[in-house]
Amino acid sequence: MKSRQTGFTLVEIAIVLVIIGLLLGGILKGQELINSARVKNLANDFRTIPTYIYGYQDKFKALPGDDGAASSHVNGATNATTPAGSINNGLINGAWNSTTASDESFLFWQHVRLANLAPGPTDTGDATYLPINAVNGRMGITSPSTGQTVAGLTGTYMICSGGIQGKFAKQLDIQMDDGNTATGSMRVVTDGTASGGTAVATTAIVDSDNYQVCMSF
Repeated sequence: MKSRQTGFTLVEIAIVLVIIGLLLGGILKGQELINSARVKNLANDFRTIPTYIYGYQDKFKALPGDDGAASSHVNGATNATTPAGSINNGLINGAWNSTTASDESFLFWQHVRLANLAPGPTDTGDATYLPINAVNGRMGITSPSTGQTVAGLTGTYMICSGGIQGKFAKQLDIQMDDGNTATGSMRVVTDGTASGGTAVATTAIVDSDNYQVCMSF
C-alpha cells in the first residue's frame, strides 16, 4: 500500500502569503490613519484657541483670564488675582501649564467656557478642568512678554501643548509653520523644559520621544 504524503501546495502557500500581506497592509494603513487624525486634532487646538480670545474680546472688550470684571461679564466666573498687579494689563499672565487657581492663564479656560466659546467644565476644582490634547498631554496659553516663553518666540500670546511625540511635532510644524522646529512662530522643546528653553532642531528630534510644541501669534 502506498503511503500518501500531505502538505500545502505552492498555490495554497501563495494564497496564505497574500492574505497575510493584505492583513499587514491594512494594519499599517489603519495606524497611519489614526496618526493622521491625531495630528489633525493637535493642529486644530492651535487654530481654535485664538478664536476663544477674539470671541471673548468681541463680547466684553476684555481678555479672558486677564478680565478684572469677568465675574460681572459671565455668571459664575472667578476674577484672577495672580500674578499680583497683572490684572487688566492686556496680557495673559501665569505659566501656560499653571495649576494655580488664581492665575490668569488658569482662569482663561473658565472664562471662555462660561462665555460659551469653548467646551469643558467651569468648576476649577473639577478633575477634568485642565485641558488636554489628543495625546493626553496638557495644553494652555500665556503671553511671551510675561517671561513664560520658548527662546526666540515673540508675539502677544503663546499656545503650548505637551506630551507630543517627535514624529507628530515635526508634522505639526510642516502643516502650520516653516517645517523647522527651531525657527518660525511654532517651536519645539523637550517635554518638561523650563520657561526660556531653546528649541530643538528638526534633525535632532527623536520620533518616539515626547516634546512640548509652542506657537506664538
